[in-house]
Amino acid sequence: MLANDNNPAPVDMGNLKIMVVDDDPVILQLAKKILRESGARNIDTACNGLEAIASLSRSAPQEYDIVLCDLNMPEMNGVELLNEIAKNGYNGGILILSGEEDRLLESAYELAKAHNLNIIGAISKDLLISEIVNKIQENYQPYHVDVDPSNDEAISINELESGISSHPNSLLLYYQPKVSIIDQTIKGIEILSRWQHPERGTLLPSAFIPLAEECGLIHDLTFAIYKKALKQISQWQKSGIYIDASINISVNSFASPDFSSFLIATAEKFNVDISRIILEVTESEIMQDTIRCMEIMMNLRMKKFGLSIDDFGTGHSSMEKLKIIPFTELKIDRAFVRDADKSSTAKFIVESSIELAKKLNMKIVAEGVENRKNWMMVEQMGCDLAQGFYCGAPMSNPDLIDFIKYWKGPH
Repeated sequence: MLANDNNPAPVDMGNLKIMVVDDDPVILQLAKKILRESGARNIDTACNGLEAIASLSRSAPQEYDIVLCDLNMPEMNGVELLNEIAKNGYNGGILILSGEEDRLLESAYELAKAHNLNIIGAISKDLLISEIVNKIQENYQPYHVDVDPSNDEAISINELESGISSHPNSLLLYYQPKVSIIDQTIKGIEILSRWQHPERGTLLPSAFIPLAEECGLIHDLTFAIYKKALKQISQWQKSGIYIDASINISVNSFASPDFSSFLIATAEKFNVDISRIILEVTESEIMQDTIRCMEIMMNLRMKKFGLSIDDFGTGHSSMEKLKIIPFTELKIDRAFVRDADKSSTAKFIVESSIELAKKLNMKIVAEGVENRKNWMMVEQMGCDLAQGFYCGAPMSNPDLIDFIKYWKGPH
């Protein structure tokens, strides 16, 4: 059964403090009228970026819940305003409204994301009346601070080395389903690593994998995770569960002379069907030593390992990598899937990636399928598999067994 959509409660416009920034007095009055009709009561205006920054500076950093801003303004335009807002640490919602061309609106949206701003949307002034409140209701979420153990004081090399060599049970595996869009069956899982730190709790990969790569421990870490994963896959196969298993592999491990032989020998040791193993390599991390990379991946492919290019579209020379390396699967980066319903550029990238993969006889996985809208979109585009919270969040082994047992397909 597909997970239900997360339907948050409607935003109470009456509780929001909103600033509208535009040099056109007609637009200012129209925006205020629309917002008031939707229930908003606390609305301030500014005629350019400088005036807006002055108002924001006089107030507490998060006093304004939402800032609506134009792009083309005198004194300080919208691009400059976004930069200043980001510098000031503003975490409220940003809604861009402008009469500029669509590509410029999309670029402004991407710029706000690059600044790590809470961007709600970017809409044309021509659609102001019908879209302004809809965007707030659909995308605005109050800012809150997440407590993430990964952000604590940096982990030491000794801690990581000890976790890998002396406490292998501290390395945990989580599993996220990959669901067929064609028949809604579970076709595979991606194996994700966690580290159960004795003091800091469960840490995400971002807390320890960069350190492992930096200090030369990524080879040992990759081997430890792979061995643990193959042992689990063997247990599944013994109990009658046969699904494809994707394992993330760091390209830094390719430098090890025993890399390929270890992968093959471990699969043979646990009597795992190699054709069920998919090795995921992030596109942006494919190493510069192209010849070595090709040799290793060709040898692995000849042994029937699946090869997946992850986060497709985020790296460089994407087409060249598809041409020279025998990938069997292409995973579309979640950012493109997430934004495809509001960005024509992102939608085109998703459509083009699917078309390209089909012509190359590759399986296509859409990452970041978080709701039914995402699912319907990639289904209409002809995607093969979906992965994301709509299909199932990362889960422990016992939870995965139950998930597979009770999976009944979509409503």
